[in-house]
Amino acid sequence: MLPSPTEAAAFSGFIDLASARLGGRALMANDEFFAEKENLLKPARAIFLPDEYTERGKWMDGWETRRRRTPGHDWCIIQLGVPGSLRGFDIDTAHFLGNNPAYASVEAIEAGPEATAESLGNTKGWREVLPRSPLKPGSQNLFAAIDAQCATHLRLNIFPDGGVARFRAYGQVLPDRALFKGGDVDLAAIENGGQVVAASDMFFGTKESLILPGRSTHMGDGWETRRRRGPGSDWAIVQLATPGTLKRVVVETTHYKGNYPDTCSLEACHAPGTHVDVMNAATLDWRELLPQTKLSADTDHVFERELRDVGPVSHVRLNIFPDGGVARLRIWGAATG
Repeated sequence: MLPSPTEAAAFSGFIDLASARLGGRALMANDEFFAEKENLLKPARAIFLPDEYTERGKWMDGWETRRRRTPGHDWCIIQLGVPGSLRGFDIDTAHFLGNNPAYASVEAIEAGPEATAESLGNTKGWREVLPRSPLKPGSQNLFAAIDAQCATHLRLNIFPDGGVARFRAYGQVLPDRALFKGGDVDLAAIENGGQVVAASDMFFGTKESLILPGRSTHMGDGWETRRRRGPGSDWAIVQLATPGTLKRVVVETTHYKGNYPDTCSLEACHAPGTHVDVMNAATLDWRELLPQTKLSADTDHVFERELRDVGPVSHVRLNIFPDGGVARLRIWGAATG
């Protein structure tokens, strides 16, 4: 599912740390009478079914609490899929028009893996990362975070009650550095801190899908470019979680059967700390990691002996010829710094 143009423009370069695709979970809400808290973190945009009702009232694709008749406000505790530094929020009230909250705020905390929703609800360690802010009905309400410290859990507060369709918490992954001291690791994986920083095209599927956890679930859950009608090829660049020496690469064309690339190649460069984007990608010193190689439909292509020794690298460019779809890209190696 492509992000909306609003999200793409406001939070370019950051990922949704709360996404259910990364393991984000809505742990506890004080009320979810009309619609369940789990809907908040679904990756797809909210939908509206005008004639759909339940025994409790109108079916809504979001989290919706009952009308509050006492003082106070409603809240939901969310466990981020991966710890990270927060940059901004999208509190989306899509389809909530006469029943949206008037205001919302967000609090954050860094807690250990043993923390439970009950223990977090009683702790005093929460810090405000979004002050109480007005919400518009039926809108993506975008806000900057005022605190970029590491967070593992968030508490979304709504005042006094109402419905929120989707909640996004954008930021940067802050992985446990001990992860890179135990041998080979997937240096591209989004949960380890990898980022797809640039791509030539993503008409049918987002570049970020390349490094999501788990297997792709369908053809729309991958990176796919439009049909190329002229010369050239498409490409995507991954900034590794940390520079490393590469041992194994997996290029998955899962679900791509009539639209997989004919061939691919891999290039790498060592430019740690360099901001790489579409504009400067061609100026870097790229070295051939994998020569142009034939691909097959709906297949996991594993490359080990085929990889050339190019030393430590910080970025990898996947080239696909001439166009098509790749579900996942795994880049295994040992960290060098």
